[in-house]
Formats: sequence, structure tokens, C-alpha cells
Amino acid sequence: MENKNSRYADFSEIRYAEEFGSDFQTVLDAENDAEFERRVLMSEADEIETEDDDATAAAKKAFGVRFLFPWQRLVVSNILDASKNIEADSSFFDNLDDDEFCRGRQIVLLPTGAGKSMCFLVPSLILKGPTLVFYPLLALMADQKRRMDEGGISCVVFKGGQSFEEREENFRKISEGAKVILANPEVLQGGALVERLSKCGIAHIAIDEAHCVSEWGDSFRPAYLSLGEIIRKLNVKIVTAFTATASPPVLNRVGEILFGGHYHLLKSDSDRANIHYSVLHAYAKEKAALECAVRMRKPMIIFCATRPRTENMARILVEVFGVEKVRFYHAGMTKEEKLAVEKWFFDSDDGILTATCAYGMGMDKGNIYSVVHLDAPSHLENFIQEAGRAGRKGDDVRSVLIWNHADMNRYEKAPPESRERVMGDFVLEKNCRRQFMLDYLGGEKTVCSGCDLCDARKDGRNVEGKAWDAEFAHRFVKRNRRVLDRSALSSELSELFNEMKLGVFGMNVWEDSDTASVLSQLVSERRVKICSGLWRGKVDIDEKNAIGRKILSAAFVEGRIRNPLLRFFHLLHSIRRVSRRLQEAVRNASVF
Repeated sequence: MENKNSRYADFSEIRYAEEFGSDFQTVLDAENDAEFERRVLMSEADEIETEDDDATAAAKKAFGVRFLFPWQRLVVSNILDASKNIEADSSFFDNLDDDEFCRGRQIVLLPTGAGKSMCFLVPSLILKGPTLVFYPLLALMADQKRRMDEGGISCVVFKGGQSFEEREENFRKISEGAKVILANPEVLQGGALVERLSKCGIAHIAIDEAHCVSEWGDSFRPAYLSLGEIIRKLNVKIVTAFTATASPPVLNRVGEILFGGHYHLLKSDSDRANIHYSVLHAYAKEKAALECAVRMRKPMIIFCATRPRTENMARILVEVFGVEKVRFYHAGMTKEEKLAVEKWFFDSDDGILTATCAYGMGMDKGNIYSVVHLDAPSHLENFIQEAGRAGRKGDDVRSVLIWNHADMNRYEKAPPESRERVMGDFVLEKNCRRQFMLDYLGGEKTVCSGCDLCDARKDGRNVEGKAWDAEFAHRFVKRNRRVLDRSALSSELSELFNEMKLGVFGMNVWEDSDTASVLSQLVSERRVKICSGLWRGKVDIDEKNAIGRKILSAAFVEGRIRNPLLRFFHLLHSIRRVSRRLQEAVRNASVF
């Protein structure tokens, strides 16, 4: 249930207040229009020299930035103001009935690339004690350590496998004034380290990628579930959790674990208007991703679900683009291998990186122009976050999700109203993909700046949501019924597909395994069948399932099977499908 004390900050309302400070009302009341106009122009001039506040001065000195964005200033102000208020009145933090303004407990939602790290690094330079920052990945900790070393910020890292001497050196640096402590949740599971850190006067705790508290804590990283208890043991009053994407259920779960349900919520505009979203239906996913790589602007990331698929996709790309243009990245690589790939991709202007979700969090490459999802993420939040790796400089970029029948099968099996089902709802959306995502995140209404559905509506086209390779194969089988067996049909279709796409790739890229995958999904979909009896082994159209399939397809496209008769029909269809598979298994077993 959504926290009743949560509040959404409207960042757009503070712009003029920040420009004119305490004189804002004076400006409104000014009788001299010329003077007002002069002050507006001066406030917008790059050359104007004004006295920086503490936060801006600290950011400029340490990181070389000229200004902080409004949402960054607001988050920083909340942290610094809470520190002053708690220092003046210890009961300030204990008021759990009013989170109208920040009492030290806040969750901050900023889109990917909005500069979340600046929101906790700048206060760390001003607060009296050190700031403890939790990161989900060691790679992020190493990257942030490098940045702070470059900025001249004293920083220590606590992680697993450190020697006694390394730990003692860290505490020595803290005692000498280190401003930032980096750690992951697992390293603080030992009571001795928590006890010693509790005596270090930590002024602020920041949790980066806070959606991991819910996403990972309830599955494979239970240490995240103990963060709330660790915060209490450290006796730190000011805690800020940062994330780029979180649906209301995830947000409530994070707030419950970290703050017992009492927190102040800051949320900027969730929409990344420079990202164009589209769904590409294709049964041979690798070849669809390869065509995206040829046609779309690079640098590009192709996200894959598993390590083998990441490496296989890279192999396919190398055949067309060459080994110098392609790399893969996943958690199974050594630290040295990862660093080498990260540097290569960061410096590349036309590279293609195939990666699992291990790549992305904290990677600050500004000129990624295309993101392709070879495999649909489990949850829409993951999709939004991964798509957000592109366009960090504000350039127009594209995000493409590739979807096939196997994905639809997983979607149909997911429980209704579950988060696992939302990705399928996103694909089947008929109005606007951007608004669908904003609605899911509990965000604002907007005018779509680019998605395939809105583009089609503007052009007077229909988005049918059909895979071209599957439709071509189905038509070919229909024209050549019971002529070819599965192997011969795969070879024939591969030749035809290569002829059709020769102008795109400049070489033959379709293999029999690709068309075999298309045919397997058509068989699973009950659109084609492998004959028995007189035509044993030949491929034919499965006409018996055509009517039922159309009815069910229409029902699923509408989003839910609400009609009781259709529910009953779907149940019978499922029983019949299982029965036929069992009969087929028995027949195959009898052959041996």
C-alpha cells in the first residue's frame, strides 16, 4: 500500500525561486519593467559572476561542474537542511506522522543519466562526518572510487576478502577525515565491522540503485533485506535511497525495508523524451538483432538474458562487422576482461556491445544511440532502466524490444496482474508505449515524443504485431503443403531468407538453425504441424487449430480473457494440447 505521507516534489516550480532567491516577491512587485527585464537577462547570462552557495562551490571545486540542476539542488538541500534541523532538535527525526518535508528519510527517483551521484557526493564535502554509500556491484564501487580520486576526495572501500591491514588502513583514513565510505550490503553482515563503523560519526547514508533492495533482496541477495537494521545499528539519521525506476509496489517495498514505511519521496519527470520506443516481432531473434545493428545508429548495446546468448550474439555480429567492432560483456568474465571491454566501449564511436544486465549500472557513456533487447527482461522496470543507457547527453536515441512466440508463451503463463505479466502487456499495448510505462510507474500524463504505435497512427498505418519471418514461413508451407520434411523446409527457407536480405547484410547470414527455430515456434503455436501416417514427416498447415487460435489471440490482445465462455474454451484448448503432446510422446517412444 502506498505510503500516505509520501510526497511528490514538483521541480518545475522552484526554477524562478532559485534564480531570484529571496527577492522573488520583490521582483513580482517591481514597478520598473525595464529593471525586471534586465535582471531576467542577467540571470540567464553565462558570463554573470555570482557568489556560489556552499553546494555549488563544492561541486565546482571537486568536479568542475558550473551548476547543479534543480532536482540535484533540492535533494542536496534536503540532506543539508535535515542535518542542521536534527543537530538543533533531536526530536525532528522522530516525527513519523509528517513527512511533508524531508526529516532525513527520503527516496529519490531520478531518470538514468540525471546525475544521482552528485546528489550525495556534494553533501559529503560539506557534512561534518563521512558519507556511507551502498553499491550493488563491485565494479560500481571501483568506478566511483576512481572518480573521487580524480576529484581529490578522500575515499575508502570496504569489500569482502580484505586483509586486517587493509581494514585498519581504511579506519586510519576515516579518522584523518575521509569523506566517503563505499561498501556493499554483504560486507556489513558481520557485527564487528558495523560496531566499529557506528563509532565513526557517519553523517549520511546513501543507497544507490535502491530498487535492488526489493528486486534482489527477495531473491538472491538477502543481505539487502538487512539494510534497515544496519542503518539503525549505525545510528545514522539521514538516509537517502536513489533509483531511476521503481513501480509503486517496488517503491513501497523499498520504503518498508529501509524506513519502516515512513519516508519523503522526491520524484522528477519519469519520461525520457529523447528515447523512441518500439517492439519488433521476429521469431529468429538473432537475425532481427543483426539487422537492427546494420540499420541503427551506433554505438549500440544489445542486451541478452544469459551469458551463452551474449557470446553467441557477439559471434554473429563479428561475421558482419568484424572483430574490432564487437565485444561481449557478462558477469562470468574476469575483472581484467571487464575493464578492458568497458574501456573499449567507452572510447568507441561505432562499437556494438552484447551484454547481460551485468553491464549498465553506473556506466557513464554518453553517446550510446541504440539499445536492443534480444530477450525481454523479467520486469518493465528493468527494461526502462536498460533502455535508459542510451541518450544520456540528450540526443535522440532508439530502444527496440524483440519479441517472439516463446516470449508470448511465458507471458500467458504469468499470473494475472503480476509484475512478470507487465512486459507482455507492454508489447500488446495499442495506444502508446511511453504512456503505458509512465502509468505503470505512477507517473505523469504526457504527449508522446516517439514510439512505434504513435508513429503508425500519425502515418495512418496499423501495427499488426506479426513476425515477418514467421508469416513468410507460414505462407510458404501453405503453398507447399506436405511436400517437404522439416530439414528440407529449413534449408529451403534459409536460401529464400538469404536472397531477401542480401541487400541488407551483403552476405548470407541465415542458417538452417534460424529457420528451424521459426518452424519450431510455428509448431508450438499450432499453425503448422508435422504429419503422420501417409505423409509422415512432411510439414503441413495445422487447420484444426486455426479458429480457436484466432479467438484466443484476439482475447489476449485485448489484455485479459474476461468472458467465462472464453475461459472455459481456453481450458479445453490447453487440455487438448497437453493430450496431443502426450500422444505424440507415446508414438515417438514406440518407434524405439
